[in-house]
Amino acid sequence: MVEVETDNPRGQRPDPRPAGTVARLVDRAADAFGAAEALADGEVRWSFTRLRDEVHAAARAAVAHGVLPGERVAVWAPNSRQWIVAALGAVAAGAVLVPVNTRYKAAEAADIIRRSGARLLFTERGFLGTDYVAMLHGSGADLGGLRHTVVLREGSGATAPAYGAVAWDAYLAAGAAVPDAERAARAAAVRPEDLSDILYTSGTTGRPKGVMTTHGQTLGVYESWSRTVTLRPGDRYLLVNPFFHTMGYKAGVLACLLRGVTMLPEPVFVTGRVLDRMAAERVSVLLGPPTVFHGLVRHPERGRYDLSALRLAGTGAAMIPTTLIEEIRRELGATDVFTAYGLSESTGVVSICPADADAATVARTVGVALPGTELRIVGPDGRVLPTGEPGEVVTRGFHVMAGYLDDPEATARAVDADGWLHTGDVGVLDARGYLTLTDRLKDMYVVGGFNAYPAEVEQALGAHPGIAEVAVVGAPDERLGEVGVAFVVPDPALPPPTPEALTAWARERLANFKVPRRFHLVPGLPRNASGKVLKTELRRAARDGLRDEPGSG
Repeated sequence: MVEVETDNPRGQRPDPRPAGTVARLVDRAADAFGAAEALADGEVRWSFTRLRDEVHAAARAAVAHGVLPGERVAVWAPNSRQWIVAALGAVAAGAVLVPVNTRYKAAEAADIIRRSGARLLFTERGFLGTDYVAMLHGSGADLGGLRHTVVLREGSGATAPAYGAVAWDAYLAAGAAVPDAERAARAAAVRPEDLSDILYTSGTTGRPKGVMTTHGQTLGVYESWSRTVTLRPGDRYLLVNPFFHTMGYKAGVLACLLRGVTMLPEPVFVTGRVLDRMAAERVSVLLGPPTVFHGLVRHPERGRYDLSALRLAGTGAAMIPTTLIEEIRRELGATDVFTAYGLSESTGVVSICPADADAATVARTVGVALPGTELRIVGPDGRVLPTGEPGEVVTRGFHVMAGYLDDPEATARAVDADGWLHTGDVGVLDARGYLTLTDRLKDMYVVGGFNAYPAEVEQALGAHPGIAEVAVVGAPDERLGEVGVAFVVPDPALPPPTPEALTAWARERLANFKVPRRFHLVPGLPRNASGKVLKTELRRAARDGLRDEPGSG
């Protein structure tokens, strides 16, 4: 029987957290790494000292705009140096950060802004042709107590900020009237046990839940994570994971500050551009879902780029072919490749597979428990299962969330009385303590690194007048890892909808990654004796590429 645990008494969470907070992380980094390059963004090159000064200015601006300790500040924008400075500045003023997925539609973003209680929003105008300010404020959606909207960057040809939004420069200028002593006092007052951020993640009900984590556990997890994956001073890290995601913000921005690593923010993954930056900036670290590495390995002009500086590559979020790990090492030259597993509720990390493991181990397992934490496989009755027997993955330790915002019942379902987080994933532990994920108790699937939840997609599709019933599952995809597949029972009283019409319907209501890539029209959904839809059968059919009806997608 394998049970990976620390030697702490049952119920006592190990706590290797450093004394400090995210509010003072830039100060700590400036003290440690000083003149070393902290950020490279086009022509802009900042040392750790300069980055500290920029964050201090943003913290004073947050105070000037009335942000109080503990209040929520949302960021709905792509990766940029402005995102980094705005977010860290707000946190340094005592605020709680609420990142928002840039792929969300106005209603999705408004829901998070309203329920989180965000008082200030950072966003953009013109990213990929989208004016987020107009989309949000022009929608008429209820934004709750939102008081200020700040535009971090204006797209080309943009006019003056609309809907009362404030330009980034004007936001910063307001902070000049705030004494630096007040800014410093705000940062010093933040405690390790205070909330640092709320990241929203949907559950099987389809309603996003706000995962609360503290300053102490965030720093503790990523101190441990960054050491384990061998991040080190002097590395140059291309940040392609979006900052609204744990892997972008915490395993990206915060990890770089902890380890003295240069940040190279990238707003959107375009294979050719990424290859250009990797060569020009001598990138040594790259993390991303399998789709990122799949694109790089297979780019027709990859051979003309000098990628010799790349030493460390990290991936996960989906099943990974052993051949891809081998190709990352052979074709991209990354000697060290690691995989990891986590969820927002575990501050992004449950386990890590060492970068020097063989390709099969890296591809087929997600490694061993994060140092200082515990990992078990349990049956439906909570009994610890023997080595090699599949069951639910549960974990305990300093990485387990503080809870879901305003949802104690959901928190109690996720974290039991002994502190074990029930992940909803099915896995197996081998004799070494390495974890292999085999299935999900929950129906969530991962599209190109983004979590998609069937219930949310089913709700959107179910509102279509031509649909009587619908069930959505994930199916393997070579490029994206997994994609959504929808099984649709048409309303017999109406003409059956076409896949094209259903795709258009979904795109109007959901972020693009949530839109199913295939639609199958079926006469009915498989059910068990109690009437529950048998999604295992649907997943099998989706894997086999079933086409049940003429005209199905």
